[in-house]
Amino acid sequence: MKVIIGAVAGAIGLILLIVIGIAVLVIDDESSTMDATNGGSGLQGVPAEFREWILKADADCKEPAMTPALLAAQLYQESKFKTSIAEATSSVGAQGPAQFMPGTWATWGRDADGNGRNSPWDIGDAVMAQGRMMCSLLRQAATSGYPGGPRALALAGYNAGWGRVQQYRGVPPESFANGETYNYVRLILSTMTRFQGPALVPVAFTGTGTGPDALRKASTRLGTPYAYGGGSPSGPSTGFCDGLNGYQNGRCAASTTTGFDCSSLTQYAYWPSVKLPRTAAAQYGATSDRPVSRSDLKPGDLLFWSNSSGFIYHVGLYAGEGRVLHAPRTGKTVELVPLASAMPERDYLGATRP
Repeated sequence: MKVIIGAVAGAIGLILLIVIGIAVLVIDDESSTMDATNGGSGLQGVPAEFREWILKADADCKEPAMTPALLAAQLYQESKFKTSIAEATSSVGAQGPAQFMPGTWATWGRDADGNGRNSPWDIGDAVMAQGRMMCSLLRQAATSGYPGGPRALALAGYNAGWGRVQQYRGVPPESFANGETYNYVRLILSTMTRFQGPALVPVAFTGTGTGPDALRKASTRLGTPYAYGGGSPSGPSTGFCDGLNGYQNGRCAASTTTGFDCSSLTQYAYWPSVKLPRTAAAQYGATSDRPVSRSDLKPGDLLFWSNSSGFIYHVGLYAGEGRVLHAPRTGKTVELVPLASAMPERDYLGATRP
């Protein structure tokens, strides 16, 4: 998270700024393509264990520039949502999924998840501390009068410290710290749309019971890439190609894509309450004794499609209001679409209730 620059280097940078007028990164929230999204209030494409904390951190901040997508894109840039000591410890000592330095954690860290410890390694503690710090920085940015927009300025402050933003009267230039802060800001703002989900949660997602619970869990993976053979009860993973499936533009995309295929998504959604088998055909076999007519579908019901030979090739989750949540095919992502257009209508086989 933090750029470590010596006092001498900082002084030299300030002198250069004054003497030769180094250009700083100017990002306008209204006009730049780097921050074209308004963020929205929805969220997609984040691990389930992060989702509730990102939404809570967003809700706790009243700054209009704060959005769940901003926090998610920042977490992805910081750690790729990694939580292990081996994967989420930086070379300069930043720790955890939000990459806090110990001194900064002392200011912002709290026991947000109530487990009795205050740790940058706990997802709840880390994300809520990230949210508090970003909220404060957004507030400072909004009143600073510096160019660039509050999100860009706040991100620069998170990465390099607000003192550097004050020093350069904006986002530090590309010449600062080998472009680390400059590119950190650019990358996060440009990837926000990846995590921006629907602003409103459908009514079907708010019910109680095994089906709605599975639907909500699957919805946390909206935007996750499709990977043939990828995914498991523990989350997305790379897949494989079998000579027919998993290819895109003549190459095996599945082997380099981390995601779900249709049946691993439904298996993930129901696990461990209902331990569905791995493939769509096997899931149909395991639940076909509990068929559901199309007129009686409820959130979380499994929907199946088969080809002319009877092979069951696809499964999705009924999401209410005539929609299905599913992982469609290579090149696409987990999506929420009308049931009538999710797959060829003639292939619709029926539904079951796990």
